[in-house]
Amino acid sequence: MKAIIPVAGAGTKLRPHTYTQPKALIPLAGKTILSIIIDQLKEGGISEFILIVGYLGDKIKDYVQIKYPDLHFHFVHQNDRHGLGHAIFLTREMAGDDEVFIVLGDTICEYDVQDFVSQPGSVLGVKKVDDPRNFGVAEIDEESKITRVVEKPQIPKSNMALVGIYKIRETQMLFKCLENNLREGVKSYDEYSLTDALECMIKEGAAFTSYKIKNWFDCGKKESLLESNATLLKKFGGEISEDHQFENTIIIPPVSIAPGCEIQNSIIGPNVAIGEQTFINYSIVKDSIIGSFSKLYDVVLHDSLIGSDTEIKGETRTLNIGDNTEIDLG
Repeated sequence: MKAIIPVAGAGTKLRPHTYTQPKALIPLAGKTILSIIIDQLKEGGISEFILIVGYLGDKIKDYVQIKYPDLHFHFVHQNDRHGLGHAIFLTREMAGDDEVFIVLGDTICEYDVQDFVSQPGSVLGVKKVDDPRNFGVAEIDEESKITRVVEKPQIPKSNMALVGIYKIRETQMLFKCLENNLREGVKSYDEYSLTDALECMIKEGAAFTSYKIKNWFDCGKKESLLESNATLLKKFGGEISEDHQFENTIIIPPVSIAPGCEIQNSIIGPNVAIGEQTFINYSIVKDSIIGSFSKLYDVVLHDSLIGSDTEIKGETRTLNIGDNTEIDLG
């Protein structure tokens, strides 16, 4: 089984960070969004991946080839983004007729991959949400069979959202429905959606079973990313590299500190992830993500997302700063 992961999006809700870094490589709990997804699938026995890349795609290629030399990657370019359905259709030749496992590149879920994959037939991951109007929605019968899927319905008949993990057995039918929608111009909210293709498959007789996932981590914008960082740090326990220098510093777990960091006269934590080779002095940092090769002097940061190669001097602030930035708050 091949895993298809679309990572071509520009991540506009996470700007300025995604001007220089693909959304899938945004740091999260000492890892990246993409590495958490791939690690899950690897543990579930999947070793072949099709990545749909576009914006800053070379960074994603370099990252996975260096970090995962034991896995096999194919790359498909989506130069013009016309929606998730269009992105998945571009993989038709590489995917072939085999079963495929589709995971959205910004979807981190807590679930048993092996159990999900072992379910008979085609399976869609779902989770109950308070407001399903911003999601693809699955209508489900008493036997957990999916009877209908709708993309972002204004009057939802179900509160079970599609979370972005799909196992598709009828691969030929999937690509046939995608091709038909592209040819006929079938769009939802001016995009070719995967949900519309799945609904086409249901009408053609394909059977889909729902699979309720345990938890769903939102990585789409700063506030939810920081919340997910805190939750995942608690789940993973955090990790502090042995290659560091701490002087007169208090660490309040959970935290993740990458190799080569130098921290002096500071309080770090809780819920902080710090990238490699970062220097921090006379500062207090909590509930934040700090990029690599950054320098923080005499600041109090909370609920902040700081890019790499950034220098900050000053006082208490809540910040959202991209890469390659120098700020003096003094």
